[in-house]
Amino acid sequence: MTALLRYQTALLVRSQRWLAPILLYAAFVGIGVQWGQPVLDSLGYAAAGLLPVTAWLVQLCVNQEPPAARTVTAAVAGSPRAHLAPLLAGTGCAVLLGAAATLVVLLISKPASTDNTVRVALLPAGIAGLLAAVCCVLLGAAVGALCTRPLLHRRGWSVAATVLTALLALVTGGSPANTAVTGLVTGSRTGMVHLPVLPFVAAAALAAAASALACKLAALRG
Repeated sequence: MTALLRYQTALLVRSQRWLAPILLYAAFVGIGVQWGQPVLDSLGYAAAGLLPVTAWLVQLCVNQEPPAARTVTAAVAGSPRAHLAPLLAGTGCAVLLGAAATLVVLLISKPASTDNTVRVALLPAGIAGLLAAVCCVLLGAAVGALCTRPLLHRRGWSVAATVLTALLALVTGGSPANTAVTGLVTGSRTGMVHLPVLPFVAAAALAAAASALACKLAALRG
């Protein structure tokens, strides 16, 4: 699996297809996160943007191999492993992006509540922000895995399903991503840091289930 991950990551880096989602996310954070803003609000904003970006990165990795090369990889490593590798590669890139964004937010944001009356400790805030970011990444990976091949092959349907599902994952109450981001924003009003442990566990379970389904179908459909 390590060799497959290196292979998929190298393909993504050399293709430069990662530029579009990462530049879009950088612009999103650059516009919405300003110097001196409350740290928890900014962490929630940065985490939310990771969900659609992760879905995009995962789909780029899944579809970056030419069909002939994909067939060879599946023949050598097996279809499930060959399909799991790009899912993990895209997710790993998004995790690194989220960690970098969390660090930047911690450096430029004000460690205070929304009304500037309560000081917020940076270490717990950073842990909560990182958990929320990973939660959004995992849910984005699940969206990306379910909205591309082998479930959806047509590009138009794939794009439409990805946009709609990512939006629903962000705004629907009870969604792990929505719960994690809302917890940060709500905590900013009182200066309380809420660690999104349960949303993280739920997002991890959903990502694992979506990946397992996609890999199973990849083995069945080729």
